[in-house]
Amino acid sequence: MHSCPPPKEALELWLKAYGTIEDGNYGHLLLEQVGESDTALLDALRPYFESAHLDAREYFHKKIGVSLHPDATLRKTVTYPNCLPSKALRGLFGEVIAGLVTEAYQEEFVGGHPWQVPIFLFREHDDVEKYLWSLRYDEKRAREIYGRHGTDFVGISLDDAGEVVRVIAGEAKWRKSLTPSTVGSLLHGPKIKDEKTGKSEYSNKGIWYEVNRDSHIPHGLRQMQFLLELRDPIGHASTILSIDRAVLNLGPTPERTDLIVISGNEAARRSTGDPIIAWEKTPKEYKAGRDLQIVEVILKDGNSLIDKLYESLWSDD
Repeated sequence: MHSCPPPKEALELWLKAYGTIEDGNYGHLLLEQVGESDTALLDALRPYFESAHLDAREYFHKKIGVSLHPDATLRKTVTYPNCLPSKALRGLFGEVIAGLVTEAYQEEFVGGHPWQVPIFLFREHDDVEKYLWSLRYDEKRAREIYGRHGTDFVGISLDDAGEVVRVIAGEAKWRKSLTPSTVGSLLHGPKIKDEKTGKSEYSNKGIWYEVNRDSHIPHGLRQMQFLLELRDPIGHASTILSIDRAVLNLGPTPERTDLIVISGNEAARRSTGDPIIAWEKTPKEYKAGRDLQIVEVILKDGNSLIDKLYESLWSDD
């Protein structure tokens, strides 16, 4: 289970928040790095990231037969998530950041709902298991990893009885440099050249496409339910039952907030405080009609931070 609270004091020193909520159902939060990504920050972030990855770490190590004991020989080369390729780690970082900002800045989010993430969905990544299995027998078999299908991130809001009344779900992306063209491709899909006109146009198969067509009850919520049944069936009994009833149309369907979190390094020509995605009103490309929350996390040397952070996870074992 994920049980570590977000390190709010460290985040306040590290990131400056520019929050806006417009028209009641659209929120835009810009988080801009102002503090150093130093040892103190790593120490503050590490427990949260370890908590986020703990379920998947125990699951994958058990599946591939690698002990988590500090003296285990294979721990030198096969350790989730530390041993994953650089690109995969950046994807994981983006998804953990989605949970981190949702829990830490929930009062800044549209609706002000009390969000929580009882467990992350990282074990639902088949190619990671295949990668670790191959690496267990041949450390030279290192390769890139196919991305995890389905919902990038899911959080829930509970009532006093512990039942799910609202879910927050959506896309979480990391990019090395957050230029307008890069973010444009994320939102609208890669550009494709038209053979007739010779012009390149967006494919319209990006984040907006995925969010607009996603079901009101995201698949990730069902995955979360099954994980809760495995990890804490008693402590989350009401949560589990409420999700099951919603999926089977035997109870109320929880309301949904769509979330888009884009994190990465600031572009060279970006000015302080400038968002990349419009904040004044709901983007016209958004058609789902639910509450929408966008978060931009602008860092200065995120690649170095990610490498150091993931290298340090469970380093004291």
